[in-house]
Amino acid sequence: MLSLRSRFLVVSVAALAAALLAGCPTVDLGDTPPDPGQCRPDFAYFQTVVWDQYIAPADAELSCVDAVGCHRDGDGRSGFRVALPAGDAPVDYRGNYDRVVFFLNCNDPASSRLLTKPISGVIDHAGGDLFGPGSEAEAAFLDWFSQ
Repeated sequence: MLSLRSRFLVVSVAALAAALLAGCPTVDLGDTPPDPGQCRPDFAYFQTVVWDQYIAPADAELSCVDAVGCHRDGDGRSGFRVALPAGDAPVDYRGNYDRVVFFLNCNDPASSRLLTKPISGVIDHAGGDLFGPGSEAEAAFLDWFSQ
């Protein structure tokens, strides 16, 4: 059991803390950032356009996964990796889509890492520049966000 003096001290400290906290200004943390899960442009467009024209085009030199295979899931050399089918298996579009959206910026699609790395003149890309500004690949990518 606390003595009268100890109880007075506890109540005094609590009252002082409450008074000090009541005078603290509110901190403005700015706008709430978008939920990363919200940046999920049209899956069908990814499957039919982005995959075939942007990530895995027929021209191996322009592909993220052919040629030297920088972004293949099994033997790629970066954080961005997508799975290729083995043998006659179908492409895992849903799994690859879920991996790709991490590299998107729906607030400013042109600044998405999935675009700024392979496009010439923006960010160094160990795989070199795969296409330039105004190219069909860039247009296909940017159109994805208006579907």
